[in-house]
Amino acid sequence: MQRRIGFYVCHCGTNIAGKVAVEEVAAFVRTLKNVVVARSYKFMCSDPGQEMIQKDIRDFNLNRVVVASCSPRLHEKTFQSACERAKLNPYYFQMACIREHCSWVTEDPAEATEKAKALAAAAINRVNHHEKLWAREVNVHPDILVVGGGIAGIQASLDIARADRQVYLVEKEPSIGGHMVQFDKTFPTLDCAACISTPKTVAVSQSPKIKLFSYSEVVEVSGFVGNYTVKVRSKPRYVNEERCTGCGQCAEVCPVSVPNDFDEGLSQRKAIYRNFPQSVPSVFTIDAKNCRLLGQHKKCGLCAKTCQAKAIDYKQKVREFELKVGSIIVATGFGVMDPSPLKQYGYGRFEEVYTGLEFERLNNAVGPTGGQILTKKGKKPESVGIIHCVGSRDVNHHEYCSRVCCMYALKYGHLIKEKAGHDTRVYNFYIDMRCFGKGYEEFYRRLQEEKVTFIRGRPAEITDQAESPVERGKLVIVAEDTLSGRLLRVPVDMVILCSAMEARAEAPEVARIFGINQGGDGFFLEEHPKLGPMTTPTDGVFLAGACQGPKDIPDTVSHASGAAAQALALSTRGKVQISPTVSYIDPDLCAGCRGCIKLCPYSAIEFDERRGVSVVNEALCKGCGSCAGFCPSGAARVRHFSARQLFAEIEGLLDSAV
Repeated sequence: MQRRIGFYVCHCGTNIAGKVAVEEVAAFVRTLKNVVVARSYKFMCSDPGQEMIQKDIRDFNLNRVVVASCSPRLHEKTFQSACERAKLNPYYFQMACIREHCSWVTEDPAEATEKAKALAAAAINRVNHHEKLWAREVNVHPDILVVGGGIAGIQASLDIARADRQVYLVEKEPSIGGHMVQFDKTFPTLDCAACISTPKTVAVSQSPKIKLFSYSEVVEVSGFVGNYTVKVRSKPRYVNEERCTGCGQCAEVCPVSVPNDFDEGLSQRKAIYRNFPQSVPSVFTIDAKNCRLLGQHKKCGLCAKTCQAKAIDYKQKVREFELKVGSIIVATGFGVMDPSPLKQYGYGRFEEVYTGLEFERLNNAVGPTGGQILTKKGKKPESVGIIHCVGSRDVNHHEYCSRVCCMYALKYGHLIKEKAGHDTRVYNFYIDMRCFGKGYEEFYRRLQEEKVTFIRGRPAEITDQAESPVERGKLVIVAEDTLSGRLLRVPVDMVILCSAMEARAEAPEVARIFGINQGGDGFFLEEHPKLGPMTTPTDGVFLAGACQGPKDIPDTVSHASGAAAQALALSTRGKVQISPTVSYIDPDLCAGCRGCIKLCPYSAIEFDERRGVSVVNEALCKGCGSCAGFCPSGAARVRHFSARQLFAEIEGLLDSAV
């Protein structure tokens, strides 16, 4: 078949045309073999730009199309759809990236133009060897899995349930709520965190469309978009959830006390416990490691003797079961950086140095002090230092901004003034104030009016070495005020470290299970930072909340609702197309070595014992090419990325450089 290629170079406003001579590129491409038409246009992705492509396909009988513009991650599907609407197979399309690879990274306009010509020639040469491919259509299971029971997972679950779809919510802790239920107030409105979160957690427990699996974890995911099989492991509570009334008599008689993780270790809990009175589910859990009967002593059983509902069941075992779902929302939340490695701040050495979460519990009405802000000696602090960006915006730890630190530091300043007394001196040590949200700047001004002191400068150290009588018995924050250029020594009774939000420690394992990627910062990587913040390269798996990056509560809720909408769109449509750009193995060349089976990260390759060859399950394959790169006999290949196509692209580059 005679190749008839249409070429289109985009100005992208001034993003490309400001550096690349687009008309010169179009003129160059007109000289290349099989090119029938070559045009430039201001915005190729716009409706008129796509209409131009469709009209030329019809008028010039084009059977290949190349667009030179931005990244294929952004608009490849856009232009493929335009070709499809003009009755041209979408895989007869090729895209050359001349924005990110040329205009944005090349200083000299002449060099940028020559590079754009080379990339255009490579794409033209490659598209000559493209073949027709067709996507397969499969049915989508209507049920949806949400992993993580923080505010993101809760919001996503409720949105899905309101759409009358069955949702399974899996949470690894004994109760849902995540970090939000540890908070006392939320900025900037100072609403009670429990007053906001409790109605939502209760709604989860009461919804007939939400099946909650608490104290459970996802251990394996198999299948493909629309048809996932999820294995869930449920840990034993040693308490029957159906029988437990949540009365708490078992905890009253338990003789074992251990540090309370929910209170960040600032209080004690019993070996049989419930995080807080409003826990959902409102069921107690036995900590097997610390229980005398389940541990080494094998003697006690007081909780079972006391429980009138006969809910204690020491014989419970780990239980595994499978769920069938069409899509998955990952909402596993964030971790908080341990500031201990930052030795200069004395965390772990000085008992009056707290992390932000520890102060949240100290300040909480149902926390270890009943909401009173007290030092370890039981006194109200006369002065408090709040240090921003501990581990954030730091090339040695986390380069990114954690987004919430400035605002919760301001919130702490207000609460300290309110609870410890308006005469309490509060010092905020900051690099820059980043109050970016609705009502946030106004809250900042409110704190200034409340006589909170703001010192621009990151403290050098916190010490207990006094140099004057006023510093005796105090912690001293040594810092430079970068606005005045003065060195300061600020004596305080308490220090709060605004520690960085970071990816959870188990994020790599979660990424492996769900087939998603992590960015350099450890958070899960979205498909596109602007146009696909909820989607992932694994079709049918979506991200919600702070597992994707630092977020405050409003942004987390919005992100979760967006992920729910994406999953619902898939479920409502009922069918999904599976990309044909997957691997295949030529049975005539396969030597049966099985090396590809071990390499495949998606378990998409099986061995056919009868024929003695490996076979690709196209529904599971993601087209990553690991098998094709390894196969010693050349039997494993990737459709749309054949050796002929790739070498043609390289030849196009080399020929243009001659």
